Amino acid sequence: MAPIALQHLRLIAVNIDGVLLNDTFSPVIHRFVVKNGGVYTAELERAVFSQPRLKAAAAIGVPGSPQEVAEAYFRERELYLQEHPVHPLAGAGRLLGRLRRLGVPLICYGGLERPHFDRHLARYAHYFDQPQYVCTNSFRPGVREIATDLFGLRCDQVLFIDDVARVAEAAQTLGAAFIGHPSSYEHSFQEQLMREAGVRHLVRSLDEIDESLLYTLDS
Repeated sequence: MAPIALQHLRLIAVNIDGVLLNDTFSPVIHRFVVKNGGVYTAELERAVFSQPRLKAAAAIGVPGSPQEVAEAYFRERELYLQEHPVHPLAGAGRLLGRLRRLGVPLICYGGLERPHFDRHLARYAHYFDQPQYVCTNSFRPGVREIATDLFGLRCDQVLFIDDVARVAEAAQTLGAAFIGHPSSYEHSFQEQLMREAGVRHLVRSLDEIDESLLYTLDS
């Protein structure tokens, strides 16, 4: 590993879905809610995103137990993925290369289990430090748990890059650095929610996360 180029940050944590991979959650949740007679609102999206799976299922407002709703949701997701496969976003490799050159540990995290990372980011696995991927389903949004419990760092020593406002709010509360990459999906409220939360650093593309922005966050 190259000498540490950053002065303050000691870990960079990058969310998998919606940052490194295309957003396949917003479209499916929207379709699932509307298909079941619900109304998709910013309040619903806030209650569902970056929550433990069964808590999110309970918040969707679809009839059934949380376990039944979660199972129905993932069936809907499989149908969606047949026409809209998971794939790395444009610029994902370039971003990871820039982050790797900063000389601090780099990990990926998300709400799905490890096989999701292995299947879709195998070609980029060499960029990440061990454990490479952290599943946050049991402790979402996971800012404190990743920073302190897993890596023994203060939250202000970690940069999170995520597409969900709930993570941004947790980062702000705990003093962690944050870059928002909200979904461009037409029915998504994440950019609105991030702006309402006062997120300072929002990007539309991964190439906007350049050395200048990264060093600004390190200062």
